[in-house]
Amino acid sequence: MDTAARPYRSVLYIPGSKERALEKAKSLPVDAIIFDLEDAVAVDEKVNARKLLAGTLAAGGYGQRAQIVRLNGMDSQWGADDLEAIMEIGPQAVLLPKVESIAQVETIAERLDAHPACADTQIWAMMETPRGILNSPVIATAHRMAGIVMGTNDLAKELNCRFRADRLPMQNALQTCLMAARAAGIVCIDGVYNAFKDDEGLQAECDQGRDLGMDGKTLIHPAQVDIANAAFAPSEAEIDLARRQIAAFEAAEAEGQGVAVVDGKIVENLHIVTAKATLAKAEAIAALA
Repeated sequence: MDTAARPYRSVLYIPGSKERALEKAKSLPVDAIIFDLEDAVAVDEKVNARKLLAGTLAAGGYGQRAQIVRLNGMDSQWGADDLEAIMEIGPQAVLLPKVESIAQVETIAERLDAHPACADTQIWAMMETPRGILNSPVIATAHRMAGIVMGTNDLAKELNCRFRADRLPMQNALQTCLMAARAAGIVCIDGVYNAFKDDEGLQAECDQGRDLGMDGKTLIHPAQVDIANAAFAPSEAEIDLARRQIAAFEAAEAEGQGVAVVDGKIVENLHIVTAKATLAKAEAIAALA
């Protein structure tokens, strides 16, 4: 699937050390998986997780799901070995934790450039510190950068802010990174919702993320997938409106007019760009089924 059109509605974290979870993920209706070697893996399991994950990804079986490997930080005792092992299988993407400068990304990009198996490997960056947020417009432009993932739990700790249902303390950070991603033409994924049994709260946070313009949401439990998939997909009403806008605008153009009117609202070329993007996203989602 074309990377530019690929949906990222649901991005599920899976521990790289859990063989059963890795197998189950092959059947989940997620758009993308973050295979985690960092926070989800205990210290005494790091080495085994790295070997297990490399072998699992080499064997395949994940279909059209996007596959992203979160490495341990390069400043840790595991990061360099994680990268070395994962490069051997030519991963679709690697996710770097706590990115704070473009230099951190470029160092990894140079390593990938030098490895024959990684010609198409993307780099994604976790934005989870104040310095990372402030530098996100530059980080987003780095070579091989394809996506930003919001690390809202770590960021809340760094900011010493309170968790609120409206996420008011997070709004500046979320919007800063989203604008950085949009300016660079890359993906931006919202942070996790910790209360995985609270469907109502998850729905509200997904709706907020979608309203902001996020491409999808990172998830910590398979039970959260259906809500995220629905929230970040075009609704039937949006699809219908997009089709009617395109038809009305084309009819107006045929009559020499530069604008059309749909449901009492002006429709210009900029609305048609959005409408076509809506239909393209719906088609891409349908292709995953």
